[in-house]
Amino acid sequence: MKRRKELRHEFVEFVPDTLEEGTLYISIPFATASHRCCCGCGNDIVTPISPTDWSLTFDGVSVSLDPSIGNWSFPCRSHYWIKNGKIRWAPKWSKERIESGRSWDEERKSVYYGKNLALEQPDRATETPSWLARFLKRF
Repeated sequence: MKRRKELRHEFVEFVPDTLEEGTLYISIPFATASHRCCCGCGNDIVTPISPTDWSLTFDGVSVSLDPSIGNWSFPCRSHYWIKNGKIRWAPKWSKERIESGRSWDEERKSVYYGKNLALEQPDRATETPSWLARFLKRF
């Protein structure tokens, strides 16, 4: 497998059934960006664009996605950023770090959408709100 160093972008209405290597497909109507994993494993990566998932920046020439792409569910477990069409590789994360990141994402989404996880997940009913929940509640 050969790691990619850059991606070209293509704005589309519908993401094609078969993704070309080296192309980031961006569907504004469906708020989605899709590409083949940059490690070369061949897996298709879908990144929803939303306030709690990824943000897309187009400067008229190149595209960036934020935050990083962490392919934790795939065997490759690749981790990289897409900045101005270039791929910046990141270190692999441990299982503990992945779980911590997933928990942080879940908490951030619950705070953003105003959901009370204690009502949805009884085992969390007695937990003290985290510093992130307390911080974001102020805004």
